[in-house]
Amino acid sequence: MRARAVILAAKRTPVAPRGGAFKTLQADELAAAVIKALLAETGLPAEKVDQVIFGNALYGGGNPARMAALRAGLPASIPALTMDTQCCSGLDAILLGCRLIEAGAASCVIAGGMESFSRSPLRAHRPLDAAREPVSYQRPSFAPAPYEDPDLAVAAARLAEERGFSRQEQAAYTVQSHAKALAALALGAFDPELVCVEAGGSANTDRALRRDSYSRQLSQAVALRSPVLAGHAETALLSAATAVEADAAAAVLIASAEFAQSLKENLREISGPMIGISGGLSMGGNPGQPALVPTAAITELMARQGLEPRRYQQLELMEAYAPQAMATLQDLTFREDVVNPEGGALARGHPIGASGAILAVRLFHGLKKNQKKEAGEARGIAAIAAAGGLASVLSLQTEP
Repeated sequence: MRARAVILAAKRTPVAPRGGAFKTLQADELAAAVIKALLAETGLPAEKVDQVIFGNALYGGGNPARMAALRAGLPASIPALTMDTQCCSGLDAILLGCRLIEAGAASCVIAGGMESFSRSPLRAHRPLDAAREPVSYQRPSFAPAPYEDPDLAVAAARLAEERGFSRQEQAAYTVQSHAKALAALALGAFDPELVCVEAGGSANTDRALRRDSYSRQLSQAVALRSPVLAGHAETALLSAATAVEADAAAAVLIASAEFAQSLKENLREISGPMIGISGGLSMGGNPGQPALVPTAAITELMARQGLEPRRYQQLELMEAYAPQAMATLQDLTFREDVVNPEGGALARGHPIGASGAILAVRLFHGLKKNQKKEAGEARGIAAIAAAGGLASVLSLQTEP
């Protein structure tokens, strides 16, 4: 019989734009702070962790998950794995952790994502001729055929043109994302999920960053004045409608239901309803238009669960570009009030390897609040697309 996986805790750092508050920190330093916070919040002894898994997209090797685990003080005997599926990396790490639990290969896993645009290494190809200089490049190829590997901003602008999403509509969506995030900040809605980190890696000091620093008052007029990144006049992609490059880390503590129950009996820090992982999957699609793959992935997940959009109380949808999120919502019938109810990545930023894990953390805490408010079962989905035509989705629901 397959073991049931539950999430006991979910934490993240604030999201800081590239070159901002976290510009001196490596990605593994941010991740280490999150690991420490998960253990502190649950009271779980570090030696009870069976595996650490983190997604990362920009570091190009070195197993930063292992660096983070050691930096956090976990025993050296605990293995750590870094995975790279670009934007899906953080959510895929959580899905992999869940599958280890379900297979009986682990009882307790810390899984999430980390990224530092600020400290990511510069990229260059080694020259074939030793007398030549290395050739720098901005990003790797995401598909073998050039026509299937457009710049992602160009792909988003193409989607906006195909769907008829005007610059005004893109700006309005972006303004709404910022407004929801600012309203949530004013209410302290993010406080339970955040671990404050200052330059140098310390937490909970007067100099620590205590909130997502990019969310701001944004007017339609200002958004429309932002530079055009790609596309044609009426449906051109605006820079304001693009999530900024950012630094952050996020992770969840996953356990088997049996292991979690034993912890609840022995650790007073773990109490109240648990959040179960009720499903999840990864899917491939057209590499030339990855923004459309989440629609197919969400549809497949709902079909497996035998549920319609109205049965979900929350959808945490990645907002790498406004047209990408708008297309998913155009294709599906989720109520507007359940989609990114406290703002999305347009108001936070996009730390590539961490973004999917941030969605999972946001969903975890959102469902906890929803259950307290409505005193009933609550379920939700986190969904993200990735370069190369990938998408990953995760479904959570509250449990007694």
